[in-house]
Amino acid sequence: MNAEQVAGHGSAGDGTIAPWLDPEYVEAYRALPRTDYDPADLPAVVQAMRRRTAVREVARRPLPPGTAAADHVVTGPDGHGVAVRLYRPARLAAAAPTLFWIHGGGMIGGSIELAEFFCAGLAADLGILVAAVEYRVAPEHPYPLPLEDCYTGLRWLHASAAELGVDRDRIAIGGSSAGGGLAAGLALLARDRGEVRVCYQHLIYPMLDDRNETPSSHAIRDPRAWNRTANLAGWDAYLGGRAGAPDVSPYAAPARARALEGLPPAYICVGTLDLFLDEDIAYARALLLAGVPTELHLYPGVYHGAPTFVPKAAISRRWHSDQRDALARGLGVR
Repeated sequence: MNAEQVAGHGSAGDGTIAPWLDPEYVEAYRALPRTDYDPADLPAVVQAMRRRTAVREVARRPLPPGTAAADHVVTGPDGHGVAVRLYRPARLAAAAPTLFWIHGGGMIGGSIELAEFFCAGLAADLGILVAAVEYRVAPEHPYPLPLEDCYTGLRWLHASAAELGVDRDRIAIGGSSAGGGLAAGLALLARDRGEVRVCYQHLIYPMLDDRNETPSSHAIRDPRAWNRTANLAGWDAYLGGRAGAPDVSPYAAPARARALEGLPPAYICVGTLDLFLDEDIAYARALLLAGVPTELHLYPGVYHGAPTFVPKAAISRRWHSDQRDALARGLGVR
């Protein structure tokens, strides 16, 4: 059952999506903390999101054998220092294919550490360089600052390619959730500024549409999942209280874009119980209609973030395998 059908049938007795989950996700889902947001209390939503994306024990785990991490700080146009962490595996070509990764966090939380083992694992598994950017988050730093931080990191990666051992012709960008939305906006910005050529965009359940008008954006109100109230708050924080306004920039909300021609090939994946389901499908279709090679994967009975929470589930294993294979193709390493 997908998110629209959940909306049509009403919530489960406890207000959750549990009846429609893939069975392997139910136990982990029920262990998630309930967060009953007050839609009018933005500070409370922000603090709850930051608690949920805080990294604790996971940050102490070692990197994959032979993989090194190095931190760099790049000064942006406004003088802010943007941190970029490079994950470099032992087996790496002199001019390496590179993924520029943007972490998630609903535009209001998250950090490089949140994606540490995803990034380091990809670097080791595919033999690529992975560059993770630490961008400022809302509401303290609304649009365009987070996106400009990402652009600062990407532009530095491209300009420093020879020094870093990066193949300028094989720089991909990607991100999950809010990071996926920022990556999609970054692809538009890079195309239009013409300073950096991006070869591929890797968008994992991306957050794309500030208008929140689709059936799936109304359907997911579950207190354990990234739900409608949290999403409205995230967009409101990112856009300084202007979410849904008629003149929101497509760089901020890529679902608003009308000119998608010339963007790099894209991969998009999302679960059928994800609030972002409809907007992700619509964006994939718009890319295809614009002539952009696009691969879309939908996974049944999967809520937002479930493959990370339950990595050994059969659908999670397929999800991660599909992602790795698509990224390898996008970077030309397999």
